[in-house]
Amino acid sequence: MNFIKRAGITLWARKGRTILLMITSSVILMFVMAGLIIQNAALTSAKTATNSIGSTVTLSQNRTKMMKQMQKQMASSSSSSSSSSSKPTFTQATTTIAKAKKIAALSNVASYNVSTSTSVNASGFSAVSTTTSSTQGGFGGGTSNSGDIQINGVSATAGATSFSDGTAKITSSRGIKASDEGTNNVVIESELASANSLKVGDTIKVADTSDSSEKTTLKIVGIYKVKTTTDGFSQQDPSNTIYGSYTLSNKIAGTVGKVSNVTYTMSDPSKTKAFVTAAKKILNDSDMTLTSDASSYKAAAKQMKGVASFASKIVWIVAIAGVLILGLIILLMTRERRREIGILVSLGETKGKVIAQLFTELLIVLAVALGVATAAGTAVSGSISNTLVQQQQSSQQSAATQGAPGGSGTSKTGGAPTGGGGMGGTTTAQTTDIDTVLTPAAVAELGGVAVLIALLSVGGAGITILRMKPKQILQAD
Repeated sequence: MNFIKRAGITLWARKGRTILLMITSSVILMFVMAGLIIQNAALTSAKTATNSIGSTVTLSQNRTKMMKQMQKQMASSSSSSSSSSSKPTFTQATTTIAKAKKIAALSNVASYNVSTSTSVNASGFSAVSTTTSSTQGGFGGGTSNSGDIQINGVSATAGATSFSDGTAKITSSRGIKASDEGTNNVVIESELASANSLKVGDTIKVADTSDSSEKTTLKIVGIYKVKTTTDGFSQQDPSNTIYGSYTLSNKIAGTVGKVSNVTYTMSDPSKTKAFVTAAKKILNDSDMTLTSDASSYKAAAKQMKGVASFASKIVWIVAIAGVLILGLIILLMTRERRREIGILVSLGETKGKVIAQLFTELLIVLAVALGVATAAGTAVSGSISNTLVQQQQSSQQSAATQGAPGGSGTSKTGGAPTGGGGMGGTTTAQTTDIDTVLTPAAVAELGGVAVLIALLSVGGAGITILRMKPKQILQAD
């Protein structure tokens, strides 16, 4: 009789044992399936999540070189009797907007944000009173005198740190967009608007801090509300901060066509190093530097790879446990079926076919268990993956990197800005979800594990069968 047919008859005849084997095998394969789904999903999420989080590269002044120049000035000043009381000074390094946009045109740039700042005085309206006033001017603009109004120039307000992190929010009309480039459109803080009865559509004038007769008319296109007492650009009351296009800030500061800070967001974080190399060739300026910030990318990658590693261990542990459990069950079944095996061998059936029958029986059981595991695997893996992600996030939270400027601004294609950016910011590890989806690859992989479990489980019983002698079995029974 064909050993495959015998396997089916045996399973049907011993329904209780068959059901017990199916339940045991289903539980084993269910956990293997859960591990495989989590592992595959985590590896996929590691790539998609890090790409969505991205990494940033900031173009700014080479502060290392600046500090060295200041130290030389101090050393020269201390050795010169004629300038014993002079203080070291430095000039804000800049590059051209043309170069910044050429770098933004590189293939790996998803979006970019230009940031500038300058100080002016209110003319015809009053700045919001504050108990502590700033005594320092802003970067990128270049006046030594500090006015009572700060103008922050950006590619888009959605790309400024204060707006991307929720510190500031547009409450009326709209924010600054890429289309505002070359205009005098601005958004003002709600307290400044209330104090001066200003609304969207009104115009205000600001005066140069060095020449009060030189005034610029600004058109209010939006009003925003700030939540904290500082906006990261200056130490003055944030209500006195006006946002406009970087071209407006540059025009007032007298630095038209220049830029001192640009943040680029990478479309593929893994290619950040190649982007920096290409950008440096375009920049070709030792006074400016490109600093990459891949901390969010690395944190998310580490988070998901940690989950994948843990899931891989689950797969191996459960698979080994499955081999041991099923192997022991098959071995005990073989001892119970000594007489059956002895009769088959004495009738001329080869021991190889007897082992093949046991393998076929277990394979049929595992095939049914595979169906059960496939149906239930996704639900089980979902709850397990959520727990694993929470654990990984807790362990990564304390190691989250902060400090380097980051974010994004204007899309290369002129679309809406994405992410955050600006003159500064904080980068933290972000929450990453795992989308546990059952794929044909996962089912195929589980099928391979099932076959491997069957082979190893039957292997131990096969050795016992090969050592059996039919005459001795029948005489003993």
